Amino acid sequence: MGKKISGEGHSPSWFEVIFGAVLSMALGVALGAMLLFLRPVTMVKTLPKEADRIAGVVYYAEGSRDGTKANQAAAKRKAFAQGKTVSVTEDEINSFVALPPPPPAKPKPGEKARPAPAGAAAASGDMFAPGAPNFRIREGVVQLGVPVKIDLFGLIDQTVLVVTRGAFVKKGDTFAFEPDSLYIGSCPMQRFPFAAGIMAKKVLANVPVPEDIAAAWPKLADVSVEGNTLKLAMP
Repeated sequence: MGKKISGEGHSPSWFEVIFGAVLSMALGVALGAMLLFLRPVTMVKTLPKEADRIAGVVYYAEGSRDGTKANQAAAKRKAFAQGKTVSVTEDEINSFVALPPPPPAKPKPGEKARPAPAGAAAASGDMFAPGAPNFRIREGVVQLGVPVKIDLFGLIDQTVLVVTRGAFVKKGDTFAFEPDSLYIGSCPMQRFPFAAGIMAKKVLANVPVPEDIAAAWPKLADVSVEGNTLKLAMP
């Protein structure tokens, strides 16, 4: 007798079915997130009230960079470096931070590459290259906006705005910025806590901080928002 031949094909196991479903969902989420990454935010001078906002639209109001309102910035910076309590406005904070120097040019054939200067922006070819940060302080909330150039293997080459909002909290012996929300373009990354944490650390790590401010920062006794100012209290 010949062997019995079954007319039935291979039936997928429960593991294969679940794995396939999870993979399909993951690909769908990734594609949806990428589309939101590339959807630009709506720039406004002041944030509209909740009742006036359009569903699905992400609004962004940039912090002030008025140099005429930051004429006390140098004096406050010196006082802070000397261990004194100061209250700074967003104009003054934005005068402290500056755009990192551009990356070094690619060497010509036969030439050696020059090392990148300290604080340089991410070199061409890096997946995420942050630009100049912008701070805004309103109603007890600190907002940080950073334009980030995204380069995904040449398939996507676009600058998107990364916006995070939160407050300063004490972590260990020093104060650090703790994001409550993080948007890449129009994508709410707070819905993906793990990915949001990684992106927030990368963006914050590239915010240029002057050496004298960085040296005095660990001595802080408290950091709080009072009105539209950030109070840096020393012991």
